[in-house]
Amino acid sequence: MSLPAAFLRDAERLIPAERRFDDPTSTLAFGTDASFYRLIPKLVLRVESEDEVVALIQLAQRDQVPVTFRAAGTSLSGQAISDSVLIVLGDNWNGREIRHQGGQIRLQPGVIGAQANAWLAPYGRKIGPDPASINACKIGGIVANNASGMCCGTAQNTYHTLAGLRLVLADGTRLDSEDPASVAAFEHSHAGLLDELARLGRETRANTALAERIRHKYRLKNTTGLSLNALVDYDQPLDILQHLLVGSEGTLGFISAVTYNTVPDHPHKASALLVFPSVESCCRAVTVLKRQPVSAVELLDRRSLRSVQEMPGMPAWVKDLSANACALLIECRAASQSLLHEQLEQVMASIDDYPLEQKVAFSEDPAVYNQLWKIRKDTFPAVGAVRQTGTTVIIEDVTFPIEQLAEGVNRLIQLLDKHRYDEAIIFGHALEGNLHFVFTQGFNSAEEVARYQAFMDDVAQLVAVEFGGSLKAEHGTGRNMAPFVELEWGHDAYQLMWKLKRLLDPNGILNPDVVLSEDPDIHLKNLKPLPAADEIVDKCIECGFCEPVCPSKGLTLSPRQRIVMWRDIQAKKRAGVDTRELLRTYQYQGIDTCAATGLCAQRCPVGINTGELVKKLRGQAAEHGKAADWLAEHFHATLRGARFTLAAANGARKLLGAPRMSRLS
Repeated sequence: MSLPAAFLRDAERLIPAERRFDDPTSTLAFGTDASFYRLIPKLVLRVESEDEVVALIQLAQRDQVPVTFRAAGTSLSGQAISDSVLIVLGDNWNGREIRHQGGQIRLQPGVIGAQANAWLAPYGRKIGPDPASINACKIGGIVANNASGMCCGTAQNTYHTLAGLRLVLADGTRLDSEDPASVAAFEHSHAGLLDELARLGRETRANTALAERIRHKYRLKNTTGLSLNALVDYDQPLDILQHLLVGSEGTLGFISAVTYNTVPDHPHKASALLVFPSVESCCRAVTVLKRQPVSAVELLDRRSLRSVQEMPGMPAWVKDLSANACALLIECRAASQSLLHEQLEQVMASIDDYPLEQKVAFSEDPAVYNQLWKIRKDTFPAVGAVRQTGTTVIIEDVTFPIEQLAEGVNRLIQLLDKHRYDEAIIFGHALEGNLHFVFTQGFNSAEEVARYQAFMDDVAQLVAVEFGGSLKAEHGTGRNMAPFVELEWGHDAYQLMWKLKRLLDPNGILNPDVVLSEDPDIHLKNLKPLPAADEIVDKCIECGFCEPVCPSKGLTLSPRQRIVMWRDIQAKKRAGVDTRELLRTYQYQGIDTCAATGLCAQRCPVGINTGELVKKLRGQAAEHGKAADWLAEHFHATLRGARFTLAAANGARKLLGAPRMSRLS
């Protein structure tokens, strides 16, 4: 199905040609996020203002065109892709306003999370969410997914640190919760919607069983489905609406600004790595540590430790740990060094009776604790680095009630063994009972897809039904878990989510099939191929971490997009498809405009330097090899000649004047 002619005509008038993309190269490049799904948009529009967003939403509503909003595209569950219209944030969404000596910060959705923290650092503050992708992901995605992280827990996520929101609803209406005039206008124009939200809130709070279920679910880390806790935590409809938008993954509206209540960023910290002889003893220690002054407790199973045991800086004893060993990486933070030392004594005393197989004692030395955290952060890329070409890396994200964490870990290990995911590892944010498990998966045959389906069915039963946990703790529901939302939440809560969706997006144009889907197999469709392209880039997992530092991002393609395109070209070549037009386009988009600085390798979890691929391709196409050799052998003379040429040009500019020089040159 093509897009309506009227929509295309009016979108063309609204968005300049340099920010509209419908060619095969661009739509494929933008059709990739960090998940294992791919949809190719029919049209990609890069927006630079809220006015443009409003106008596009109104056009989409008029012509019934589905739209998906996208910030950085680092999401893992398939929520930032579309086969219709993809609306991508441009470069003009970086506004910020710091208030109350850093106590609050108002941010536009294009700000990268780490940049927000850099602005707050002089005040000793930071935003609450601390996702692993914070150096690449943007505020829009952090809010829309209710992202958390290692230290954030449940208390400091966006939902709980929200001070205000500016949003655009599916009918194009704007609302700024911090602007009294905007609020008054909205209360007048949308009184019916607000009344309905208030009614749904009253009904939900009066339904004792449902209200208690919602409260239980959000005692855990939970991003499965819509944020129903808004209906029990608040009675004012504007508060309900704001908090419903958090974690809605672009299915209820567009977030154009958010104000955070910031949290302290304590300057003094120390970390330790404690290895317990078994999963059971490790998890019992977690329940004790939950009551102690710790800022983070990360669990690493034996497979996780095995995956990084050969890396530089690892203690030699890691290789000799027992088969059932399980480790905790613990961090404490405090406002003063004396308080930190008190905390460390208290923490170690609390678990003094637990036997340890090995340990790296608490250290305040940045070299030591940074190395410990590098061990934790290297576990995910370690799996990616050993995967077979053509397979993808999947990272799932579940929560068990903390008192059942040990059994949950062991049952997960059993499921991974049952379905033959021998390379899989388990790690996670233990204080919240939040486990990530990473495995490699091929989608190149019906058998492989069926294996994945059977595994996910088992995981859903284990986590959601047997343990009453959450199937998505912090990665968002996306397409990945949309078919399992009712299984986890039950019929009443699930139908309530649909009521909210239809109330706020009655025509279903906002990010369809994400969070809520009527297709029970949506998680098995549009699975992303990762074909072999070149050994330099075959380990790429398309996470997008490289993009913020790429000099040509926004001009043409980012490193991730260069790899996506080269993979597609190579796969088409092997299939006998004529790729001449794609190669012609790729020459400028992918090769000529790459700075080949290698900056991308510094951010890449698996160390890929996309510039190396580009230099290789340039070398293969080089037509002046002898001239290049001569220049290399006479580099000093070449440099002198270049200096003379530049000096002559500068002299001509002084003599002729800049305007005349510009015309002549």
